[in-house]
Amino acid sequence: MAVNLYDYANQLEQALRDSDEYKAIKDAFAKVKENEESKKLFDEFRETQMNFQQKQMQGEEIPEEDLQKAQEQAQAIEKDENISELMNAEQKMSQVFQEINQIIVKPLDEIYAD
Repeated sequence: MAVNLYDYANQLEQALRDSDEYKAIKDAFAKVKENEESKKLFDEFRETQMNFQQKQMQGEEIPEEDLQKAQEQAQAIEKDENISELMNAEQKMSQVFQEINQIIVKPLDEIYAD
């Protein structure tokens, strides 16, 4: 009997949606969206991050004033309780993803370990 890995992937997706970590992110993001100041800070910071990534991918230098702006945004974000809660929830989910990834690649690691 052939194993359909996509069926397992879909089951994993549903399990992630049912997880406490996912629910914490969903709830925390709802709080960010509900608070006008938090939402504005969050959107500005995400835009800055995307601009940095785009410049890095294109091999461009990031101007000092852009770095300063990002640092100021990061400091403001740290003070925002809603965004801090979201970032903590994202960190926990990231840890789950790392652990799941280790489990997924274990068979390949075992092949190459010998």
